[in-house]
Amino acid sequence: MSRFLASIAFVIASLSLAATASADKRVALVIGNSAYVNSTPLANPVNDAADMAAALTEVGFTVVHGLDVDKRGFDAKVRDFTRALDSADVAVFFYAGHGLQVSSRNYLIPVDASLQGERDLDFEAVSVDFILKQMELGREGKTNVVFLDACRDNPLSRNLARSMGTRSASIGQGLAQVQTGVGTFIAYSTQPGNVALDGQGRNSPFTAALTKGIKQPGRNLTSVMIDVRKDVLTTTSGKQVPWDHSALTGEFYFQLAAAPGALPKGATADTDVQKRLRELEEELKKKSSPQQTANMVALAQARERLRQLEEANKQDQKRIFDKQYETSRSPGATPGSASMEIGGIQMQMARRGQEQRQLREQIGKLEADLGLAPAAGAAAK
Repeated sequence: MSRFLASIAFVIASLSLAATASADKRVALVIGNSAYVNSTPLANPVNDAADMAAALTEVGFTVVHGLDVDKRGFDAKVRDFTRALDSADVAVFFYAGHGLQVSSRNYLIPVDASLQGERDLDFEAVSVDFILKQMELGREGKTNVVFLDACRDNPLSRNLARSMGTRSASIGQGLAQVQTGVGTFIAYSTQPGNVALDGQGRNSPFTAALTKGIKQPGRNLTSVMIDVRKDVLTTTSGKQVPWDHSALTGEFYFQLAAAPGALPKGATADTDVQKRLRELEEELKKKSSPQQTANMVALAQARERLRQLEEANKQDQKRIFDKQYETSRSPGATPGSASMEIGGIQMQMARRGQEQRQLREQIGKLEADLGLAPAAGAAAK
């Protein structure tokens, strides 16, 4: 009996994961700029963006797509993207084209930019920090992934350096490394401060490897990026090393069917999950006593409540981190006010902690009564 009940518990857990994954809404902004008016045109970015948009669409993303966009067009695409972010569980931003860093801040360059002076950056370029802010704003607990194939040699940076005189030292080569918020992953086509290659074929070395990795089933983001790094190193004879910075709190799969607990291809979450749960309910009625059925229901409810509390604590931990970061970056901020707010959050977390301890005791007793092994990781909590 215990083996049967263990199988039932495993299937329910898997189906719950599948329902969550299948319900994810995924959106992407893909920009590729090649036809620069005031600097050297680039051969591959429009191809890179077109192929990336196709790859993301293939794995379930709704894509906002722009090719050879000027500043007005770039801003419009970003606005379209932000309108879809509020309801999105996963957001991806991909950019191929010219980019530069000034004072450790990264800027992406529309095709009509001329950048005759430092002030032009705010009017003619697009700040990566601005796009990251839009992706993270009000989306605690969501996943953000950013790919920047924008470390090419850029003549506009040299023009800008001449106009800035002694301040030109703030203009760095390639792009600067960015510190992201919790839940955000950012990858560069090459290491910070280095220049990437445009490539000799249809795509840049970075995008060619990345689009291939996205289409491979059973691969999470970490394994995809390891293969991308290997491919680019081989293609460029070691001259270019893709770089990434991750603040993700879990694994991310481009292909939902590859994620743990995903439904088989062609299955729909709502109908198939409900159908299977009804079948399991009938099996429980036939093979277990009413008390066992009640215990199974109570166990599922307790586990779900524990999961909700753990998720709430993760979000509050991020709120504390954000408040501390905001206070450290704002000279005029009042430390006392921030401390009171953080203290209130910590009290909420402490109350949740008490409920979590009670739930773990309840779960342990129910598992013992049902003859089930403790859930993975339960003993460590």
